[in-house]
Amino acid sequence: MADTHEKDKVIFAATMAATFEPESMTNDKLEAATKGHGALVIPVFAAANSLAEDIFCPIGGPEMALMSRMTVVDASAGELPLDMVIDKAVKAAMRAGAIPENAALITAALSYFSGSCARSGVPLGNRKLGAIARMHAGAPRTSAIALVTGKFTHRIPAFPAYLAVYEALMDKKLTKVDGAMLPPFIAGGAVYGHSALGEDFNIPELAYNAAKVGTEAMMRSMEGAGITPYALWPALIGATVAMEIVHPDALLGEEFGKFGKVDSATLAGRGSRDAAKLPEKLHMRGTHEEFQTDKVIGDFGLILKDIGGPSVIGSMALSEIFAGFEEAAMIGAGFSGGPVNPPLGHLEGDCVPAMRLLLVNNGDIFAVADAIREYKENSFIDPEMALCGLNTIARKAEQVTRGSITKACILASEGVRDRAIYRRAAHTYDLMKAGKSVGEACRILDEERKAYVEQRGSQILSGFTGKKIQLTFTSIKPHGRRTDKFTAKYWGFDANASYDIDIDGKKYHVENLSGKEVPAFALEGKNRDNPDWGTALFAGAVLVQELQYIGHTIINVTVPAAVATLLGTDPTKAAADAEEGAYLTRAIPGAGETAGKVATLARHVYDKINQPFP
Repeated sequence: MADTHEKDKVIFAATMAATFEPESMTNDKLEAATKGHGALVIPVFAAANSLAEDIFCPIGGPEMALMSRMTVVDASAGELPLDMVIDKAVKAAMRAGAIPENAALITAALSYFSGSCARSGVPLGNRKLGAIARMHAGAPRTSAIALVTGKFTHRIPAFPAYLAVYEALMDKKLTKVDGAMLPPFIAGGAVYGHSALGEDFNIPELAYNAAKVGTEAMMRSMEGAGITPYALWPALIGATVAMEIVHPDALLGEEFGKFGKVDSATLAGRGSRDAAKLPEKLHMRGTHEEFQTDKVIGDFGLILKDIGGPSVIGSMALSEIFAGFEEAAMIGAGFSGGPVNPPLGHLEGDCVPAMRLLLVNNGDIFAVADAIREYKENSFIDPEMALCGLNTIARKAEQVTRGSITKACILASEGVRDRAIYRRAAHTYDLMKAGKSVGEACRILDEERKAYVEQRGSQILSGFTGKKIQLTFTSIKPHGRRTDKFTAKYWGFDANASYDIDIDGKKYHVENLSGKEVPAFALEGKNRDNPDWGTALFAGAVLVQELQYIGHTIINVTVPAAVATLLGTDPTKAAADAEEGAYLTRAIPGAGETAGKVATLARHVYDKINQPFP
């Protein structure tokens, strides 16, 4: 009984210490993120919290409800309900560290997916969502030339799309209507713009073709930079450049649908969609709501042409917002939709699903939390780590701004996080009582996680590729091609990962994926004639990065260090030994230092709970 009681106290103290603050859970630099340095995850949560509060805690009564009144409407008024909501959200994002241009982009995107339309069509009071957000943020006006893709190793500015579209314009290749042949007083008025020549012929073909040409140019430019032409940003930029040219409020002829149903932006989105080979429909995580891809891309063309000049981290934040779609991996959206767990700076992908789930569930935050947990458990190679990471970043975001979005994310992940820590504390206690050192215990925890990633990752890869895949790592160590002492300790900076892989019964071995095999494939054409070899490299890249990015959640170091300290080891030594033993979690520096703080705090907690009550 005494041993059981001691074990309970050790587990409790280790758990309390490991979860004392968000920084106790991770190597990622969370405090820097509160000021927008290098990532906009916390500004996105801040803006989402602000918008969610205006959905269900409206200012001025029910007429402020987002889905009924927070739209761009045909209103001759100096200020709309939307203005107040946008103003609050952009200020929340800016307080969290976003520059005005990025705050405008974040807020416009979140508002759009919360129910605001992108355009109005009122000739005099011509309001558009992107411009409203930019004006409230105080960002300067610029053109789509300021846009840049998210960073996919490199990033490509919008110039290639401009070049291709304007060369095609000058060559008169985008529309069969030749302006040189028109009589005076046709272009510029209702005889053209709101009649057959414009709405039935010129506007739809110009919008479609310009967006298609611009998108193709962006994709070829990405290839030329040596990176995969992920579809989302080329499509967005292609549609935006098109919508800088095309009449933005034009409605199209009956061939395209009933009056008012299809506008010029949708045709631009369709041109981008087709060029980028995007699916016709997208589906929201959690709610499974269906969105027409051409409309979404076209509407964002309207938004982005007015938004100002967001930075590359603004583009990356928008990519993560699009990770709220189930098709995120297919369309080249952000990393936070899975299947790999990314660093915490990328975890914006649950904000839009949480907002949509709040609407669907009429504000029931517990139902929202259940749905978030369910889709994350089905979307990630290691869902336990996915939910731990979500918990950490949502808790950090709450230090800046509280609201329904962060609360739902915390509720979705809290129990899973607690289970993950409890299991590691109990396992370490048993191992050490059986004679293992804390370093040996940490290595066992890392080996167990590797085996889980191999098993579940192989299942996910099999489903994704339609092939029967089984991957087993034969070696994971540092120095894929370097020799220095720093990367010898922290393998994530120069991975040397080798593995056996079975693809539909054919067995292959990949030796030193990053250091040898990928360069040989890309530069020498090694095994390009074997269609399985690309699959073998892809599969290894997915699973090794799942292990490589573990700096987002370091409980395989901190929790064992705390347990070892409570069993008599000096906290500094326990932390150092734990980091040394956790050969996979030791991907980047920082875990040992954090583990020392956690272990010291665990000692204080344990001492206090053993003091008699006065």
